[in-house]
Amino acid sequence: MKITDLSVTMVNWKYTPWRVGGTSLKGNTLLGVLEVQTDEGLAGHAFLGSTSQGADAHVGPLMEFLKPLVVGANPLDTGAIWHKLWALNRRVSTHAIGAVDIALWDIVGKAAAMPIHRFLGTCRDSMPAYASSDWKATPADYAEDALKFQSMGWPSYKIHPHTVPKEDIEICRAVRKAVGDDMVLMLDSMWSYGYEEALRVGRALEELDYFWYEDPLADEDIYNYVKLRQKLDIPIMATEFAPGRFYGLAQWVQQAATDILRGDVMVFGGITPVLKIGHLAEAFHLKCELHHGGNSLGNAANLHVMMAMNNCDYYEVFPCTGINKFGLVEDIEVDAHGMVHAPVKPGLGYEIDWDLVKREKVGVIK
Repeated sequence: MKITDLSVTMVNWKYTPWRVGGTSLKGNTLLGVLEVQTDEGLAGHAFLGSTSQGADAHVGPLMEFLKPLVVGANPLDTGAIWHKLWALNRRVSTHAIGAVDIALWDIVGKAAAMPIHRFLGTCRDSMPAYASSDWKATPADYAEDALKFQSMGWPSYKIHPHTVPKEDIEICRAVRKAVGDDMVLMLDSMWSYGYEEALRVGRALEELDYFWYEDPLADEDIYNYVKLRQKLDIPIMATEFAPGRFYGLAQWVQQAATDILRGDVMVFGGITPVLKIGHLAEAFHLKCELHHGGNSLGNAANLHVMMAMNNCDYYEVFPCTGINKFGLVEDIEVDAHGMVHAPVKPGLGYEIDWDLVKREKVGVIK
Protein backbone atom coordinates (compact mmCIF):
# COMPACT_ATOMS: atom_id res chain seq x y z
CA MET A 1 0.00 0.00 0.00
CA LYS A 2 1.24 3.50 -0.87
CA ILE A 3 0.12 7.00 0.03
CA THR A 4 -0.93 8.82 -3.12
CA ASP A 5 -2.08 12.20 -1.83
CA LEU A 6 -2.63 14.41 1.20
CA SER A 7 -5.07 17.31 1.36
CA VAL A 8 -6.70 19.56 3.96
CA THR A 9 -10.25 20.87 3.64
CA MET A 10 -10.64 24.13 5.55
CA VAL A 11 -13.98 24.44 7.34
CA ASN A 12 -15.51 27.44 9.10
CA TRP A 13 -15.92 26.50 12.78
CA LYS A 14 -18.41 28.67 14.64
CA TYR A 15 -18.90 28.29 18.37
CA THR A 16 -20.10 30.21 21.43
CA PRO A 17 -17.27 32.46 22.65
CA TRP A 18 -15.69 31.19 25.85
CA ARG A 19 -12.84 31.86 28.24
CA VAL A 20 -10.28 29.92 30.22
CA GLY A 21 -7.86 31.67 32.57
CA GLY A 22 -6.74 34.88 30.88
CA THR A 23 -7.52 33.63 27.37
CA SER A 24 -10.75 34.54 25.58
CA LEU A 25 -11.83 32.47 22.57
CA LYS A 26 -13.53 34.62 19.95
CA GLY A 27 -16.21 32.29 18.56
CA ASN A 28 -14.91 31.51 15.09
CA THR A 29 -11.89 29.67 13.71
CA LEU A 30 -10.89 27.29 10.93
CA LEU A 31 -10.88 23.53 11.31
CA GLY A 32 -8.80 21.49 8.88
CA VAL A 33 -10.09 18.09 7.79
CA LEU A 34 -6.91 16.26 6.80
CA GLU A 35 -7.22 13.33 4.39
CA VAL A 36 -4.47 10.87 3.48
CA GLN A 37 -5.34 8.82 0.39
CA THR A 38 -3.85 5.48 -0.67
CA ASP A 39 -3.61 3.45 -3.86
CA GLU A 40 -5.88 0.78 -2.35
CA GLY A 41 -8.82 3.10 -1.86
CA LEU A 42 -8.42 3.52 1.90
CA ALA A 43 -8.29 7.04 3.33
CA GLY A 44 -7.22 8.18 6.78
CA HIS A 45 -8.52 11.32 8.45
CA ALA A 46 -7.67 13.68 11.27
CA PHE A 47 -8.71 17.16 12.36
CA LEU A 48 -6.24 20.06 12.46
CA GLY A 49 -6.77 23.11 14.67
CA SER A 50 -8.72 24.01 17.78
CA THR A 51 -10.87 26.83 19.12
CA SER A 52 -7.71 28.48 20.47
CA GLN A 53 -5.64 28.18 17.26
CA GLY A 54 -7.14 27.47 13.87
CA ALA A 55 -5.84 25.16 11.17
CA ASP A 56 -4.54 28.12 9.17
CA ALA A 57 -1.72 28.44 11.72
CA HIS A 58 -0.46 24.94 10.87
CA VAL A 59 -1.46 23.97 7.36
CA GLY A 60 1.18 25.87 5.34
CA PRO A 61 4.24 24.13 6.84
CA LEU A 62 2.34 20.83 6.86
CA MET A 63 1.88 20.96 3.11
CA GLU A 64 5.36 22.33 2.40
CA PHE A 65 7.42 20.01 4.57
CA LEU A 66 5.35 16.99 5.67
CA LYS A 67 3.39 16.12 2.55
CA PRO A 68 6.51 15.40 0.44
CA LEU A 69 7.71 12.97 3.13
CA VAL A 70 4.54 10.91 3.31
CA VAL A 71 3.41 10.73 -0.32
CA GLY A 72 4.79 7.48 -1.74
CA ALA A 73 5.34 5.91 1.69
CA ASN A 74 3.57 2.86 3.08
CA PRO A 75 1.00 4.24 5.58
CA LEU A 76 1.40 1.15 7.75
CA ASP A 77 4.99 2.20 8.54
CA THR A 78 3.75 4.53 11.27
CA GLY A 79 6.93 4.38 13.35
CA ALA A 80 9.34 5.08 10.50
CA ILE A 81 7.19 7.91 9.14
CA TRP A 82 6.77 9.55 12.55
CA HIS A 83 10.52 9.74 13.13
CA LYS A 84 10.94 11.45 9.75
CA LEU A 85 8.17 13.91 10.58
CA TRP A 86 9.56 14.63 14.04
CA ALA A 87 12.93 15.54 12.54
CA LEU A 88 11.13 18.60 11.10
CA ASN A 89 9.62 19.79 14.40
CA ARG A 90 11.59 23.03 14.29
CA ARG A 91 9.83 23.97 11.05
CA VAL A 92 6.42 22.38 11.57
CA SER A 93 4.12 22.48 14.59
CA THR A 94 3.58 19.35 16.64
CA HIS A 95 -0.13 19.78 15.86
CA ALA A 96 0.56 19.26 12.17
CA ILE A 97 2.81 16.26 12.88
CA GLY A 98 0.13 14.88 15.17
CA ALA A 99 -2.64 15.22 12.58
CA VAL A 100 -0.64 13.29 9.97
CA ASP A 101 0.25 10.56 12.47
CA ILE A 102 -3.39 10.19 13.54
CA ALA A 103 -4.54 9.89 9.92
CA LEU A 104 -1.98 7.14 9.34
CA TRP A 105 -3.22 5.20 12.36
CA ASP A 106 -6.76 5.64 11.03
CA ILE A 107 -5.62 3.84 7.87
CA VAL A 108 -3.96 1.09 9.91
CA GLY A 109 -7.19 0.38 11.73
CA LYS A 110 -9.32 0.51 8.61
CA ALA A 111 -6.95 -1.81 6.74
CA ALA A 112 -7.37 -4.43 9.46
CA ALA A 113 -11.06 -3.65 10.12
CA MET A 114 -10.23 -3.05 13.80
CA PRO A 115 -10.23 -0.05 16.16
CA ILE A 116 -6.81 1.52 16.69
CA HIS A 117 -6.57 0.64 20.38
CA ARG A 118 -6.45 -3.06 19.45
CA PHE A 119 -3.05 -2.47 17.84
CA LEU A 120 -1.81 -0.43 20.78
CA GLY A 121 -2.63 -3.14 23.31
CA THR A 122 -6.15 -2.78 24.68
CA CYS A 123 -6.27 -2.74 28.51
CA ARG A 124 -9.93 -1.84 29.08
CA ASP A 125 -13.16 -0.91 27.37
CA SER A 126 -14.28 2.07 29.46
CA MET A 127 -12.97 4.71 31.87
CA PRO A 128 -14.35 7.58 33.99
CA ALA A 129 -14.51 11.14 32.69
CA TYR A 130 -13.99 14.45 34.44
CA ALA A 131 -15.70 17.74 33.73
CA SER A 132 -13.04 20.36 33.01
CA SER A 133 -14.31 23.88 33.63
CA ASP A 134 -14.04 27.07 31.68
CA TRP A 135 -13.69 30.45 33.46
CA LYS A 136 -16.44 31.37 35.90
CA ALA A 137 -17.01 34.77 37.48
CA THR A 138 -17.38 33.75 41.13
CA PRO A 139 -16.68 30.84 43.47
CA ALA A 140 -20.43 30.25 43.64
CA ASP A 141 -20.54 29.87 39.84
CA TYR A 142 -17.85 27.17 39.96
CA ALA A 143 -19.70 25.42 42.77
CA GLU A 144 -22.96 25.46 40.81
CA ASP A 145 -21.20 24.04 37.75
CA ALA A 146 -19.62 21.22 39.75
CA LEU A 147 -22.97 20.37 41.35
CA LYS A 148 -24.55 20.11 37.91
CA PHE A 149 -22.07 17.49 36.78
CA GLN A 150 -22.27 15.68 40.09
CA SER A 151 -26.04 15.39 39.62
CA MET A 152 -25.42 13.92 36.15
CA GLY A 153 -23.35 11.11 37.62
CA TRP A 154 -19.90 12.44 36.70
CA PRO A 155 -17.32 11.35 39.30
CA SER A 156 -14.90 14.27 39.07
CA TYR A 157 -14.51 17.96 38.30
CA LYS A 158 -11.43 20.04 37.44
CA ILE A 159 -11.19 23.76 38.01
CA HIS A 160 -9.53 26.25 35.65
CA PRO A 161 -9.50 29.18 38.09
CA HIS A 162 -8.83 32.92 37.91
CA THR A 163 -5.05 32.32 38.25
CA VAL A 164 -4.92 34.68 41.25
CA PRO A 165 -3.79 32.61 44.24
CA LYS A 166 -6.13 33.98 46.93
CA GLU A 167 -9.12 33.88 44.58
CA ASP A 168 -8.21 30.39 43.43
CA ILE A 169 -8.14 29.08 47.00
CA GLU A 170 -11.59 30.53 47.63
CA ILE A 171 -12.88 28.90 44.44
CA CYS A 172 -11.48 25.55 45.52
CA ARG A 173 -13.03 25.87 48.98
CA ALA A 174 -16.43 26.78 47.55
CA VAL A 175 -16.46 23.80 45.20
CA ARG A 176 -15.41 21.32 47.89
CA LYS A 177 -18.04 22.65 50.28
CA ALA A 178 -20.72 22.36 47.60
CA VAL A 179 -20.02 18.81 46.38
CA GLY A 180 -18.96 17.26 49.68
CA ASP A 181 -16.28 14.64 50.17
CA ASP A 182 -17.33 12.09 47.55
CA MET A 183 -16.55 13.95 44.31
CA VAL A 184 -12.97 13.87 43.03
CA LEU A 185 -11.64 17.41 42.50
CA MET A 186 -8.57 18.72 40.69
CA LEU A 187 -7.03 22.16 40.11
CA ASP A 188 -5.30 23.27 36.91
CA SER A 189 -3.51 26.54 37.68
CA MET A 190 -2.29 26.96 34.07
CA TRP A 191 1.36 27.85 34.87
CA SER A 192 0.27 30.98 36.76
CA TYR A 193 2.18 31.00 40.04
CA GLY A 194 5.63 31.60 41.34
CA TYR A 195 7.12 29.09 43.78
CA GLU A 196 5.87 30.77 46.97
CA GLU A 197 2.34 31.17 45.61
CA ALA A 198 2.29 27.61 44.32
CA LEU A 199 3.28 26.32 47.74
CA ARG A 200 0.49 28.23 49.51
CA VAL A 201 -2.15 27.07 47.03
CA GLY A 202 -0.86 23.49 47.19
CA ARG A 203 -1.14 23.38 50.98
CA ALA A 204 -4.72 24.63 50.76
CA LEU A 205 -5.52 21.91 48.23
CA GLU A 206 -4.10 19.28 50.57
CA GLU A 207 -6.45 20.44 53.34
CA LEU A 208 -9.36 20.23 50.87
CA ASP A 209 -8.38 16.71 49.71
CA TYR A 210 -7.90 17.56 46.02
CA PHE A 211 -6.81 14.68 43.78
CA TRP A 212 -4.08 16.43 41.80
CA TYR A 213 -2.45 19.84 41.40
CA GLU A 214 -1.79 20.63 37.75
CA ASP A 215 0.71 23.04 36.17
CA PRO A 216 1.20 25.49 39.06
CA LEU A 217 4.58 26.71 37.73
CA ALA A 218 6.00 27.69 34.35
CA ASP A 219 6.35 24.66 32.09
CA GLU A 220 10.17 24.80 31.98
CA ASP A 221 10.72 25.50 35.69
CA ILE A 222 12.04 22.08 36.70
CA TYR A 223 14.15 23.53 39.53
CA ASN A 224 11.13 24.89 41.41
CA TYR A 225 8.96 21.88 40.54
CA VAL A 226 11.52 19.71 42.34
CA LYS A 227 11.37 21.97 45.40
CA LEU A 228 7.57 22.13 45.32
CA ARG A 229 7.19 18.36 45.09
CA GLN A 230 9.48 17.92 48.10
CA LYS A 231 7.24 20.22 50.16
CA LEU A 232 3.79 18.91 49.17
CA ASP A 233 2.00 15.59 49.52
CA ILE A 234 -0.69 16.24 46.89
CA PRO A 235 0.30 14.68 43.52
CA ILE A 236 1.67 17.28 41.11
CA MET A 237 1.08 16.99 37.39
CA ALA A 238 3.26 18.85 34.89
CA THR A 239 4.73 18.38 31.35
CA GLU A 240 1.62 19.39 29.34
CA PHE A 241 3.83 21.63 27.18
CA ALA A 242 7.22 20.29 28.20
CA PRO A 243 9.99 21.62 25.96
CA GLY A 244 11.19 18.81 23.73
CA ARG A 245 7.83 17.07 24.11
CA PHE A 246 8.37 13.28 24.44
CA TYR A 247 12.15 13.63 24.33
CA GLY A 248 12.04 16.30 27.02
CA LEU A 249 10.31 14.10 29.59
CA ALA A 250 13.35 12.07 30.65
CA GLN A 251 14.71 14.90 32.81
CA TRP A 252 11.34 15.30 34.57
CA VAL A 253 11.45 11.65 35.56
CA GLN A 254 15.16 11.64 36.42
CA GLN A 255 14.86 14.70 38.66
CA ALA A 256 11.57 13.58 40.25
CA ALA A 257 10.04 16.90 39.26
CA THR A 258 6.47 15.65 38.79
CA ASP A 259 4.30 12.85 40.14
CA ILE A 260 2.22 12.49 36.97
CA LEU A 261 3.26 12.86 33.33
CA ARG A 262 1.00 14.70 30.88
CA GLY A 263 0.51 14.49 27.13
CA ASP A 264 -1.92 14.56 24.24
CA VAL A 265 -1.87 13.63 20.58
CA MET A 266 -1.89 17.16 19.18
CA VAL A 267 0.61 18.89 21.47
CA PHE A 268 3.04 15.93 21.45
CA GLY A 269 2.73 15.02 17.77
CA GLY A 270 0.40 12.06 17.43
CA ILE A 271 -0.62 8.67 18.73
CA THR A 272 2.90 7.29 18.23
CA PRO A 273 4.69 9.48 20.83
CA VAL A 274 1.81 9.56 23.32
CA LEU A 275 1.86 5.78 23.57
CA LYS A 276 5.59 6.05 24.28
CA ILE A 277 4.87 8.55 27.08
CA GLY A 278 2.40 6.15 28.66
CA HIS A 279 4.96 3.36 28.55
CA LEU A 280 7.70 5.63 29.93
CA ALA A 281 5.48 6.55 32.87
CA GLU A 282 4.51 2.92 33.48
CA ALA A 283 8.17 1.87 33.63
CA PHE A 284 8.56 4.17 36.65
CA HIS A 285 5.16 3.25 38.12
CA LEU A 286 3.90 6.77 37.38
CA LYS A 287 0.47 7.83 36.19
CA CYS A 288 0.12 9.42 32.74
CA GLU A 289 -2.97 11.59 32.29
CA LEU A 290 -3.86 12.73 28.79
CA HIS A 291 -4.87 16.31 28.09
CA HIS A 292 -7.80 17.24 25.90
CA GLY A 293 -7.10 16.60 22.21
CA GLY A 294 -8.02 20.08 20.91
CA ASN A 295 -10.76 18.86 18.57
CA SER A 296 -13.17 15.95 18.24
CA LEU A 297 -10.90 13.57 16.30
CA GLY A 298 -7.98 14.54 18.52
CA ASN A 299 -10.10 13.43 21.46
CA ALA A 300 -10.92 10.18 19.67
CA ALA A 301 -7.22 9.51 19.10
CA ASN A 302 -6.49 10.21 22.77
CA LEU A 303 -9.25 7.82 23.78
CA HIS A 304 -7.68 4.99 21.79
CA VAL A 305 -4.36 5.51 23.57
CA MET A 306 -6.08 5.68 26.96
CA MET A 307 -7.76 2.35 26.32
CA ALA A 308 -4.28 0.88 25.81
CA MET A 309 -2.94 2.32 29.10
CA ASN A 310 -3.51 1.02 32.61
CA ASN A 311 -1.91 4.05 34.28
CA CYS A 312 -4.39 6.75 33.22
CA ASP A 313 -7.29 7.50 35.58
CA TYR A 314 -9.58 9.92 33.73
CA TYR A 315 -10.75 11.14 30.33
CA GLU A 316 -10.89 14.96 30.11
CA VAL A 317 -13.96 16.75 28.73
CA PHE A 318 -12.72 20.30 28.15
CA PRO A 319 -14.43 22.59 28.41
CA CYS A 320 -17.26 20.67 29.99
CA THR A 321 -19.72 22.94 28.17
CA GLY A 322 -18.97 20.86 25.06
CA ILE A 323 -17.87 23.81 22.93
CA ASN A 324 -14.87 21.94 21.50
CA LYS A 325 -17.11 19.24 20.02
CA PHE A 326 -17.47 19.81 16.28
CA GLY A 327 -17.38 17.97 12.99
CA LEU A 328 -18.61 14.46 13.81
CA VAL A 329 -21.97 12.79 13.26
CA GLU A 330 -21.76 11.41 16.80
CA ASP A 331 -19.13 12.58 19.28
CA ILE A 332 -17.67 10.93 22.38
CA GLU A 333 -20.30 11.10 25.11
CA VAL A 334 -20.26 10.47 28.85
CA ASP A 335 -22.87 7.98 30.02
CA ALA A 336 -25.14 8.17 33.07
CA HIS A 337 -22.43 6.60 35.21
CA GLY A 338 -19.78 9.15 34.22
CA MET A 339 -17.98 6.77 31.87
CA VAL A 340 -16.70 6.95 28.30
CA HIS A 341 -16.32 3.81 26.23
CA ALA A 342 -13.74 2.40 23.84
CA PRO A 343 -14.41 2.94 20.12
CA VAL A 344 -15.56 -0.25 18.42
CA LYS A 345 -15.51 0.67 14.73
CA PRO A 346 -12.39 0.41 12.51
CA GLY A 347 -9.75 3.08 12.63
CA LEU A 348 -10.61 6.10 14.76
CA GLY A 349 -14.17 4.80 14.77
CA TYR A 350 -16.03 8.11 14.43
CA GLU A 351 -17.83 9.35 11.31
CA ILE A 352 -17.05 12.83 10.03
CA ASP A 353 -20.12 14.97 9.31
CA TRP A 354 -19.45 15.42 5.62
CA ASP A 355 -22.65 17.42 5.11
CA LEU A 356 -21.36 19.95 7.64
CA VAL A 357 -17.94 19.97 5.97
CA LYS A 358 -19.53 20.65 2.59
CA ARG A 359 -21.78 23.37 4.00
CA GLU A 360 -19.00 25.21 5.87
CA LYS A 361 -16.13 24.55 3.46
CA VAL A 362 -13.82 27.49 2.86
CA GLY A 363 -11.45 25.73 0.44
CA VAL A 364 -9.20 22.73 -0.12
CA ILE A 365 -5.42 22.92 0.23
CA LYS A 366 -3.39 20.36 -1.72
